[in-house]
Amino acid sequence: MLSKKAQNITPSLTLGISTKVRELVKEGLDIINFSIGEPDFHTPTKAKEAGIKSIEENHTRYGPASGLVELRQAICNKLQKENHISYNVDEIVVSSGAKHAITNTLMALIDPGDEVIIPKPYWVSYPEMVKLTGGTPIFPTTKKENEFKLTVEDLEKYVTSKTKLLFITNPSNPSGAVYTKEELESIVNYCIEKNIFILADEIYERICYVDNFTSIASLSEKAKEITITINGLSKSVGMTGWRLGYTACNKTLAKAIGALQGHLVSHPSAVSQHAGISALTQCDEDIKLMVDTYKKRRDVAIELIDSIDGLSYVNPEGAFYIFINMSSLKDKISYGDHFSIALADRLLDEGKVAVVPGAAFGMDDYIRISYACSTEVLLEGLERIKNFIEEL
Repeated sequence: MLSKKAQNITPSLTLGISTKVRELVKEGLDIINFSIGEPDFHTPTKAKEAGIKSIEENHTRYGPASGLVELRQAICNKLQKENHISYNVDEIVVSSGAKHAITNTLMALIDPGDEVIIPKPYWVSYPEMVKLTGGTPIFPTTKKENEFKLTVEDLEKYVTSKTKLLFITNPSNPSGAVYTKEELESIVNYCIEKNIFILADEIYERICYVDNFTSIASLSEKAKEITITINGLSKSVGMTGWRLGYTACNKTLAKAIGALQGHLVSHPSAVSQHAGISALTQCDEDIKLMVDTYKKRRDVAIELIDSIDGLSYVNPEGAFYIFINMSSLKDKISYGDHFSIALADRLLDEGKVAVVPGAAFGMDDYIRISYACSTEVLLEGLERIKNFIEEL
């Protein structure tokens, strides 16, 4: 009955964990949830007020398939000011979240048989999105000593005549690593030479603890031509449920993405778009407070992790995750195909802490924790992990 596409999809480990956590909480258990990939900050007041005002003024009808012109202009202004990239309104397509923006891009670019390079560790949905849109995901292994950031040497081993697209996530989910300008330049120059498009997922770019964040499309006009920048408001402005993402790319591709979106969903929620205009133009102080808070939590978390024997991690310079190497526990845990899944199950059942197993990101020796929670909850959860390890 089901299509081959539906049969070929791997269930989301993160959704499975979330479901189990909800069930345990309903049973009255005290669970600390480090698995969630969602800001614990509410949508800023000015953005909420703009959404309410749009309803009261009846801005609730169909609009342009690619998004409201006012919002697309606000995105252009943001990219010019913060990312040093010049786009026109007709090169921006607003979508129902960054996931939707990525799917739109893949539908517009990928034919059956095309290969899409997704460096490990990767965000859990990338491979499934590629398979759903007819592509073949290819997984280069990156090195921990390079903070799991892709190099040309890693990349060139996997490039073939079928390679169409490369994913670069910056800052990284799950590791929080941030590429330097020089690291990106070498990758971009190679992709220009090999005629490979780059999908630059920069959804976490405003949650960055270094001053030298570089957007790939800002490197040169040639870089801009082959890059599809993916961004949105879920992470940077705490607007996960509003579902607003966008692509910024060359005019030909943007036109195709807009046409696809017009047939599939028409356009994102009009109310969300009006709130998004305010989020991009009036909420800088809210974003700064959020990022400063995350940075303080990160510092607290890594100090405690450093005190636990046998653990190591990639120093997170962005996002709100820590990717922790747990391989020192392998001889203490019984497991089948996946060590990290068995470990995560035991941490939840015995330690009452929910984490995401590294297998979800293609790296089975690791777990991912999120510090999108209060400092008190963060410290309590890490203490539980520490106690669990000591009792093994």
